[in-house]
Amino acid sequence: MGTPEFPDLGKHCSVDVCKQIDFLPFTCDRCLQVFCLDHRSYMKHSCPKGDREDVTVVICPLCAKGVRLNPNEDPNITWEKHVNTDCDPSNYEKATKKKKCPVPRCKEQLTFSNTIKCRDCNIDHCLKHRFGPDHTCPGPRKLPFMGFLSSSSSSRKEAKTTRPTKAHASTSSSSSSSRWSNLLSSAEAGISRLGNDISQKLQFSSSSNDGIVEVCPQCGAKFSSVTTLVEHVEKTHERNKKQNHGNVTVDVCPKCSRGFRDPVDLVNHIERDHRGTSKA
Repeated sequence: MGTPEFPDLGKHCSVDVCKQIDFLPFTCDRCLQVFCLDHRSYMKHSCPKGDREDVTVVICPLCAKGVRLNPNEDPNITWEKHVNTDCDPSNYEKATKKKKCPVPRCKEQLTFSNTIKCRDCNIDHCLKHRFGPDHTCPGPRKLPFMGFLSSSSSSRKEAKTTRPTKAHASTSSSSSSSRWSNLLSSAEAGISRLGNDISQKLQFSSSSNDGIVEVCPQCGAKFSSVTTLVEHVEKTHERNKKQNHGNVTVDVCPKCSRGFRDPVDLVNHIERDHRGTSKA
């Protein structure tokens, strides 16, 4: 068995008639013996423990339920237990009846591959009747306010075309007036809430700005806002600047009678040109 280089390579089949050497043998998970490729199954090597974990299920022809056969028990006894305890013939139609397309005169059976659910009515249909007009679909679900709008528009049209009786007119007018009153009350409540929010914000902003005082940098006057401070500066200080700009003072040199606007320029002129003496 094996080769000189690998003496443990390969094993003989456990079947007495075979005893074939197999370099890739199979080990049975029930009897834990080694077998060749031809005798690897339970039936080929007559495994004594092969039927212990086998699961055999028989479908009952009366109730269409699965009956599990016990390997350590006679199948007839297992069958009698099922018939006396669990068998329910009324379940046969539920289990064997296949779902069909709900469209009249359509005999198509609904399976996994040919079933489509309508998005509007949520009912399964076959491929042939998957669209709304093919299976008379009522359409998408309407919202409450859409119904209210449609009813109001229809009532207006009816009022224009025909003149209803007094009782019908009174009932329709009362219902429409109640609806409109509800809408108006809700709108007024929303507007009042919005007004309250705005007033609160304005009060907060005014209260936060009460302590601010603006001071004029030239005369020291105090103002409550920037706009009043700007108006004060433009009215008073700008005018004074313009008036003072028109009256220009000129200093005259006592020797040469030359005029200077700045006294510093006059002193520099005397020191430079008249050698520091201002006498004539």
